[in-house]
Amino acid sequence: MNNVKLSICMATFKRGKFIAETLDSILAQMVPGVELIVVDGASPDNTPAVMAEYVSRHPEIRYIREASNSGVDQDYDKAVGYATGEYCWLMTDDDLLCPGAVSRLLCELDGGNDLIIVNQEVRNADFAVLLDRSRFAARIDKQYAAGDRDALFAETAQGLSFIGCVVIRRSIWMSRDRASWYGSLFIHVGVIFQHPPVERVKFIAAPLIVIRYGNAMWTARSFEIWMFIWPQLLWAFSDFSDRAKALASAPAPWRNFRQLLIYRAYGGYSMAEYRRFLAPHVSGSYRLTCLAVAMCPAALVNILCSLNCLLRKRGARAEMYSLATGPHASWVSRIAARLLGV
Repeated sequence: MNNVKLSICMATFKRGKFIAETLDSILAQMVPGVELIVVDGASPDNTPAVMAEYVSRHPEIRYIREASNSGVDQDYDKAVGYATGEYCWLMTDDDLLCPGAVSRLLCELDGGNDLIIVNQEVRNADFAVLLDRSRFAARIDKQYAAGDRDALFAETAQGLSFIGCVVIRRSIWMSRDRASWYGSLFIHVGVIFQHPPVERVKFIAAPLIVIRYGNAMWTARSFEIWMFIWPQLLWAFSDFSDRAKALASAPAPWRNFRQLLIYRAYGGYSMAEYRRFLAPHVSGSYRLTCLAVAMCPAALVNILCSLNCLLRKRGARAEMYSLATGPHASWVSRIAARLLGV
């Protein structure tokens, strides 16, 4: 008889430098009825050696090393396939579980929900500085039922860009289309919001995960992902109103002048991105605007955005951290970051 209630499912790739800290935060909370699945997408670094050490000391870990890399979406799908628990928590490989996270979650797994969304706090790369106490606007737990589709989408879709917030009933995951979302980078979003969307959803407001900000594998593709891939994904779901989708993401964020400036300041938008992504889509005066931003000295834009963050103060800590640690950071951005406590 399978007595596993919760499978913590992790897909990893080239995280030998970080995964031990993540494993420690999970293993300290392991109890009967919980298993840990780690699917390694053929990491070329020391990840296998790190995992071998942990597996030798912790038999509750099931480590599967793939012969080749299939991409993050397929590796998470494989991890759920290997799992035996009633629920699967799609955990990331460089973040931390908050103390008591597993016990809190286990208390919620008998409520008949098919999906539980957990909140996260955001810290810098070494977890020393708090950048955001909550990635979701809601400050209290909330239940969503079949008639709450638009509310669910509007209030959670943007936060669901982080896969680690997803705890889903395994039978629901396995019964739905996953292959269509391979290569999207967000298979979990496709599983949740495809027709018909998952119903019976619980949101837990207390952060159960600490995110290591700025360490994503796809940082180099950030402009493409957040300006095109992510909004196109959200706007493709047919069961939600345009109003709900607009609250989650603009259909074309790249049309926002401030967004272009921020990405230029971060180092994510340059002539290369202009030629590849914007030139085919823009015309007239906005085409000239996009071109001008791409050609503007990134260091200057970084300074201007840093001063803007300093004036705004509230809600600008993560943005300020990115400006102060990016390739175009200057003494102005570093001083502004200190003044904001980041």
